[in-house]
Formats: sequence, C-alpha cells, structure tokens
Amino acid sequence: MTTDAPPAPSPTLWRDGNFVRFWGGEAGAQLGSELGFLAMPVLAIVLLGADEIEVGLLGAAGMLAFLVVGLPAGAWIDRARKRPIMMRANAVRVLAFAAIPLLWWAGVLEIWHLIVFALIVGVATVFFDVAYQSYIPVLVPRDRIADANGKLESTAQLAGVGGPALGGLLLTIVQAPVLLAVTAVTYLSSFVMLATVRDEEVARPREEHRPLRVEIAEGLRFVFGNRLLRAITLCTASTNFFGTIAFTMLPLLVLRDLGLGPEIFGIATAVGAVGGIVGAVVAPKLSALVGEGTIIPVAALLGVVGLVPIVLMPLVPAAAVPLLGRMNASIRFVVWGVMPISGALSGVLAQWLGIATTLQIAIVGMLLGTAFVVFSPLLRMRRLPQSADEHAARLQADSEPDR
Repeated sequence: MTTDAPPAPSPTLWRDGNFVRFWGGEAGAQLGSELGFLAMPVLAIVLLGADEIEVGLLGAAGMLAFLVVGLPAGAWIDRARKRPIMMRANAVRVLAFAAIPLLWWAGVLEIWHLIVFALIVGVATVFFDVAYQSYIPVLVPRDRIADANGKLESTAQLAGVGGPALGGLLLTIVQAPVLLAVTAVTYLSSFVMLATVRDEEVARPREEHRPLRVEIAEGLRFVFGNRLLRAITLCTASTNFFGTIAFTMLPLLVLRDLGLGPEIFGIATAVGAVGGIVGAVVAPKLSALVGEGTIIPVAALLGVVGLVPIVLMPLVPAAAVPLLGRMNASIRFVVWGVMPISGALSGVLAQWLGIATTLQIAIVGMLLGTAFVVFSPLLRMRRLPQSADEHAARLQADSEPDR
C-alpha cells in the first residue's frame, strides 16, 4: 500500500530570479519614496520659504490622488496586467522628480511647481502601490505569498529608516534639489529592474468587464461588509487623518521654528521609523502571546500603526484574490484618502492656532481613532479567521448571548 507523498515546498524566493528582480525594483521605489518625502518639504521650506498654508497644500497634493482616483484605479488594475502599470508609474515619477532640479538650476522654480509635481507623483504612486500589492499572487506560488509579503514589508521598513538617514546625510553635503535628482535615479533603477521581470499574467478578457461603478462598489462592499476589515480600516483612516496634520506641520516646526538643519529632520524621521522595524520583528511573538486579534487594538494604542498591514493579510480569503486590486484600492481610498483633506487642514489650523496646538489636536485625534479597533471583536480574538465562512460563524457566535 502506497501513500501519496506531500507536495514539495516551493523553492526559496531568493532563488527565484523573477521575484529577486521584482524585489529589487520595489526596494528602489521604496528608497526613492523616502528620499522624496524628505527632500520636498526641505526644498519648500528652506529654499522657497513656504508658509503654513503652502506646506499644507503641498502635503495634500501628494495624497490627493488616493481620494480622487484611488477607487477607479483598483478596478482598472484588476482588469489589466500589473507589471506594465508599475513600469509606467515609475517612468512618470522619474520625469517629475528630474524636472524639479532642472527648474531650480534654471532659477525659475516656485512653490506651485512643487504642488503640481506632487499631484503627478501622487497619481503615479496610487497606480504603482495598488498594482504591486495585487501582483504578488501572480508572481509567486500561493504557498510563498506570505513569505514574499514579509520580505517586501521588511524592505519597506528598512527603507523607512535608511532612506531618511541617508537623505539627512546627503543634505549635509548637497541641497534638496540634488537629492530629488537622486530620487529620480532610484525610480529609474526600479523601472529597469521591473523591465527584466517575466510573468505569465494576461489581462482579463474584455467580455468579463462590468461597469466601473459596479466593480468599485464590489470592492467597497467587501471591505465594509467585513466587520474586522471595517474596524481596522476606520481606525487607520482616523489615525492617518490626524497623523497627517501632525506630520505635515512637523517639517515647519523642525526646520523653521526650531531652526534645526535638514540633517536633523532626516535623522528624526529615521529614528521614528525604527519603531516600524521593531514592531515587525516582535509582531509574531506578541500575536502568539496576546492573540492575533487583540494585538491590533494594542498596537493602535501604542501608536505602532505600521503593524496593521501585516495582520491584515490573514483576513484575505482565497476567494478574494480576484478582488485584490479593488480591495487594496478601497482600503487605501479610505485610509489614505483622508490625508489630503487633513494635509490642507493642517496648514489652516497651524496658521490659526499655532503649530504646537495643532500637534496637540492631532495627537488627541489619533488616540480617539483607536476606538474603532479597541471596541471591536478584535480585542477578544486569539486567532484571526482564515476564511469568509469562519469569519461569519465567529461573528454570529459573538452576537449570541452567553448561557
């Protein structure tokens, strides 16, 4: 009598040339994002003398695309091949970031140029981010999806620390426009790496396309029809809203009011990002100790919002894979779509109440935003549901009275 041998595990991703090249392209894009995030406000404040309103508009412009095109982008991406979308997005970011230092060296750069380029980069970033998150199941075997996401998340956390630190160091040697030229080079390297990736993805047949509003509504229903996803999304949106108020005005506080140099701003940003790496390292052990659901409100209360995307992944059932683009876009529409509103509001509040009071309001608002997950079933869950059926059954059990 013979028994079937268990299927052999997929080879390590570090031996998968396609994934390694994709990972390299994403690492370049992450580094470019961090350098640009540091250099843009430094250029606006130190070299162009931007005031509170202008800094608020610059911050809002960078995130406005998530509010305006975030939802249709998810539906469009679900219909199309993902890699060409990411390559086009990187090409747009290369051109936008290369144009800024050219205008500076020509002596004609103004704050409105930065706002326009931030809008353009924001649109490209929406398409890149949603496409790359939906591309993982196309690129790697299903049993390696969690491993791939872990590697990409670790890279993002390292870029969050190394990018600002490197940018702060470079700003002691060069001016912000030069750093933006370096940013353009990182996006160019990402474009080249993605161009070498090979996959077998095909676009959805045109006859399967439904009206755009129907597909958008399907993504929103999936997110807000799931009680756990809804709680996490609303919590993240609330903390992002008030957090953006704080972080939009932080460069003004550091660079103008406190008179500290750009290198200090870069170092402070890097130190803050260290918490993300620490959280990523200890998250599995903490989840096992206090429970997969309980860790979410605990992390929110501690301010480690970067842990939320990690614990979101188990909530995605296998049947939701065709919905990935729309689900990612729906979540980002809510949690990042509030950020351009709060970015613009931050400038108004800072000019009216002062930066210190604005930061205090932001901190209180972020704390209140954690109520969405603190007062949800997550606080009592030792293990997150692995399927939609299990999720429904557990919610029904939670709603029944104790006997």
